[in-house]
Order: sequence, then C-alpha cells, then structure tokens
Amino acid sequence: MNELERLTPQQFELFQEFIYSRCGIKIDLSKITLVSNRIRRRLQPSNCEDFDAYYRFIRSKAGKSELVEFFNAITTNETSFFRTASNFAWLKNEYLPQLLREKSEGKRSPVLRIWSAACSSGEEPYSIAMCLSEEARIVREWDVQIVGTDISETSLGRAREAVYTERTMQELDSNRISKHFSEESSNQYRLRPAIARMVSFSNHNLMEPFPAKPFDCIWIRNVLIYFDRVSKAKVIENLVQSLVSGGYLVVGPSEGIYDMLGMLQKRNTFLYQKQ
Repeated sequence: MNELERLTPQQFELFQEFIYSRCGIKIDLSKITLVSNRIRRRLQPSNCEDFDAYYRFIRSKAGKSELVEFFNAITTNETSFFRTASNFAWLKNEYLPQLLREKSEGKRSPVLRIWSAACSSGEEPYSIAMCLSEEARIVREWDVQIVGTDISETSLGRAREAVYTERTMQELDSNRISKHFSEESSNQYRLRPAIARMVSFSNHNLMEPFPAKPFDCIWIRNVLIYFDRVSKAKVIENLVQSLVSGGYLVVGPSEGIYDMLGMLQKRNTFLYQKQ
C-alpha cells in the first residue's frame, strides 16, 4: 500500500491526540481509513507532501488558518429534519402549551431562547423553527431566538445557505415541504425565508463555555457519542451553565450521559430540567 493511502497507527495516534486536545472528540482506531481519507484531501491545498508534514503544519503558527478546514474535514456528520420524532412531539404538544400557559398566568415574559448545540448543517434548529412557526400565538406575540452552533464552518455555511436534498427530508410530510420549502431543481429544496430568518448560526466548540445569554431550552443530540467521559463531563458543565433555572435539556438516544446528569431533574428518557 502506498504510504499516503493511509495513516500509520503511529501517525493516527498523533492526530487522534491532537483532535482530542482541541475539541474533546476521541476517534477510535477503527476510523483510521476515514480519517486518512479526510486528511489526504487537505494535503494539496496546504502544500504538504505527506501526513507528517501536514501534522507539523497544523500545529505551527503558520497553520492556524488551516485548523478550521482540518476540523471541518474531521467533524462533519450527517443529520436530517425532525430526527427522533418524539423530541419534536414534546416540543409542539407539551413545551409550547406550557410556555403559553405560563405567560397567560404572568409567570414569564414572552421571550424564548433555544440553543441547538452541534447543529451540523442546520436541520435540527430549522425543524425547531418550523414547530414554533406553526403555533400562531408564538409567532405573533413572542420574541423567539433560536441559535445553532457547530465547530465546523463548512457545516455552518450549508446551514446558512439552507438548501437541502430529499435525503435529509425523509421525516418531513408533504404539507411541511410545500409550506416551508421551494423546489430549486431536481432533489434541491431551499428553505423559505420565513423559517430561515428565525435561526442564527455561530461557530462554537462545545468544550468551551458559550458566551451568550442563558437559554430556556438546549438541544444536544447525536454528538456526545463521540466524546469520552472526561470530555462529556466538561460539555455537560458548559451546557448546564447556559440553561436558565427551570430550563430543559433535550438529549439524543445514544449520548451515553444519562448517569452524568444528576444535577438535573429527569422528566423522561430524553428530557432533563434544571432546578
């Protein structure tokens, strides 16, 4: 095998430790081919002749700008609209009625802040926006602030562009597709501005505190599976700090953090509340 076809175990370990130190993601040796392929694509744009030269480059001062592209290549994951339908059923059928009831009773102001953490290319926060847009009183009377963050600028670029293929839209019914999307070409759909405007995006590393006002609800799904327990604990600490008292944390089914959320009140298998 050509030496540039795949990282050696020793080279993989160097990149593995570097990725972990920067963003808390522990990549298993079983992913060596995937990681090799993604790094190889960055060699020519970086003027690096091999993996060793690229490793030295991204660790150098001169390679600081390449780090964005490196993490884009390593961390990009696939997602879809309305993934795990039960989470959105809770949002639409339980959480929004609760908010409206609390407002009518004078227990809260009509401001709602939701953070979609590690949002990839935007399908999750846009799904949240669709749910909120379908509740007329929320649209008319509330200041809704939905924030999507990710460590990958490439993913955030796709989120801001808001153009999607049918593959990510399989959980959308025909009514939502016709209402919220315009077909641009075969298998290309653009999200309508009314929904796109409801979400703002920014770059953020989950291992760092998020410098923003606290949120009423935070979604963290299908990402912590890639973190080890030490990193998960740090991410959870940062997320809980960003929740208001009484705020909700929505977690994915495979995060592996259920025994690490003792500081929150468990409401169901995916929902935890800060007291």
